[in-house]
Amino acid sequence: MSKIDEKKEYIGLLKTYLAIIVAFILAVGAGVSKLYISENINILFWIGLCLLFLSSSLFILIAKKAHNEVESLRDIKE
Repeated sequence: MSKIDEKKEYIGLLKTYLAIIVAFILAVGAGVSKLYISENINILFWIGLCLLFLSSSLFILIAKKAHNEVESLRDIKE
């Protein structure tokens, strides 16, 4: 497998990870918002907020990594 194909596969994996993280953010966000609307602010609400913050940070890190990998494709010549 050539170097450019390996990079493309890696970028594809990063995109898959981003999709999973987005699904997780949506699911946890729905749960946190439901707890907030029902005024049931308990430990699950705070854990959900922490998970939202952590997963959002992870999303940003992976998105930056994917962007850097796409930029590095310009330097590879077959």
